[in-house]
Amino acid sequence: MEARLDPRFFPLILDAISQGIFTIDSDCLVTSFNRAAERITGYRAEEVIGKSCFSIFKTELCQLNCPLKRSIDTGRSKEDQEVTITTKDGNPLLVAISTAALLDERDRVIGGVEMFRDLHQVALLRRRLADKYVLEDVVSKNHRMRRILDMLPLLARSNSTILIEGESGTGKEIIARAIHNLSPRADKPFVAINCGAIPENLIESELFGYEKGAFTDAKKDKPGRLALAEGGTLLLDEVGELSRPMQVKLLRVLQEREYEPLGATCTRQADIRVIAATNRDLSEQVRKRRFRQDLYYRLNVVHLPLPPLRERKEDIPLLVRHFIERFNHLQGRRIRGCSERVLAALMHHDYPGNIRELENAVEHAFVVCTANIIQADDLPEYFFANPGNRLAESRPLPTAVNPLQVAEAAAIRDALEKCDYKRSQACQLLSMSRNTLWRKMKKYHIEAPRR
Repeated sequence: MEARLDPRFFPLILDAISQGIFTIDSDCLVTSFNRAAERITGYRAEEVIGKSCFSIFKTELCQLNCPLKRSIDTGRSKEDQEVTITTKDGNPLLVAISTAALLDERDRVIGGVEMFRDLHQVALLRRRLADKYVLEDVVSKNHRMRRILDMLPLLARSNSTILIEGESGTGKEIIARAIHNLSPRADKPFVAINCGAIPENLIESELFGYEKGAFTDAKKDKPGRLALAEGGTLLLDEVGELSRPMQVKLLRVLQEREYEPLGATCTRQADIRVIAATNRDLSEQVRKRRFRQDLYYRLNVVHLPLPPLRERKEDIPLLVRHFIERFNHLQGRRIRGCSERVLAALMHHDYPGNIRELENAVEHAFVVCTANIIQADDLPEYFFANPGNRLAESRPLPTAVNPLQVAEAAAIRDALEKCDYKRSQACQLLSMSRNTLWRKMKKYHIEAPRR
């Protein structure tokens, strides 16, 4: 004998479930709303029944690619898709939804059902984990970068000159700003000057300023960057581009803490913290007699070499999340993340433009993305056509790549390269046994270079 459940008990059963559940009819109007759904969203059942689910949840997917509507149309269920909804008080809330079609006794589709659970604690945990690797606006879990980040609060307390070396786009100015923001000079100006972008005949007036009558077009006094940075921090970006005469004048500023504006008859004191940055190897420039040795030693009191992004690929997932959050805020979007296919493509790119190139790729995706997840078609085409992308040239992109495994493989490669592929040292760095390291190297096809 077949037992049937009395339909009168359905509401009681639904209200006993801890996850939010609601149903809709074929017109996408809400027909039921359990107590957990009320608790999670802040709406009472009588406020939402008879209304469209879009007017309640207000997600981008509702209009573009509604999972519940897709389940109704295809008859296929969808499980644990993360979506950001809007609660009654207007706050965004991350939830995991599962959808299915509702069928009558003749297996005809009469609507749909959606179950959702609150993920705000998960989101908080993710935020805490992400914040662990963030200092000011610098995002990294790479061991070389972490050593630099650990030093920043100590460096910020002093007035010593700092030389930051790294390829273009590695974040030299961001590091300089972080030092300034952590220092006692944080309430004073941070002034940056790109020594390579200003013509040689103008760099002196830009740096030191000039007084009225110093030359034909000097109609009034103009303060230079040194005066504008008084009490604060001056960043000399691309300092390796300075001409030899300007190097001499800068040396005097660092030695005597004074300077003369063009046309002035007396010196002025400079109460500034100097940070220099360059994409060149200044020690090599000194050997080639293109940069003064005495100035080099004045600048190189503290040396911060920034690794390129291709040597810290474990940071890419963190940086992608960081840029998505930033552009969501700037552009008023609610993009939740990127697909695993996209992350795989980003992880396999070599980034000649470093972090700036990655940021531009995410911004490009924001411009063309129409859903709340960045897909492969939203990336610039060269991420799949560039020979530097090893994934693109070796085989088609897989439809699903575990981002944690991609990051783990990058971390193992980075540790092995740092230790010159001496596995015992790499094991200590990774806190991993030799057997585990050997197994993971085989799993990720990591081989030591031929000598």
